[in-house]
Amino acid sequence: QVQLVESGGGLVQPGGSLRLSCVASGFTLDSYAIGWFRQAPGQEREGVSCLSSSGESTYYADSVKGRFTISRDNAKNTVYLQMNSLKPEDTAVYYCAPLGYYYCPPGPSTEYDYWGQGTQVTVTS
Repeated sequence: QVQLVESGGGLVQPGGSLRLSCVASGFTLDSYAIGWFRQAPGQEREGVSCLSSSGESTYYADSVKGRFTISRDNAKNTVYLQMNSLKPEDTAVYYCAPLGYYYCPPGPSTEYDYWGQGTQVTVTS
């Protein structure tokens, strides 16, 4: 049974940092590409980052490029999203999801079947 548990969100001031974690069970993270998505109120869920199954290729949306870094710890079956220089527009619920295939980038969120409960990130002064 596939399960995903996201954590690490919180309230942070603009310019601050957070590191999100996604612990996976029921599959190994090196089996599929894994994506981080976010959904702000009233908006569609969008893919912001992705790590290929091999771990050698990454994808970042233009809105987060240079500020966010995705990584993976195979021993812990956990994927991380390091978020630096946070902006108010980064405020959203963040989710991870296995993409079901090997490579990035992620497609529309409606393509994916497995989601965790998400973790709230709020960036405000």
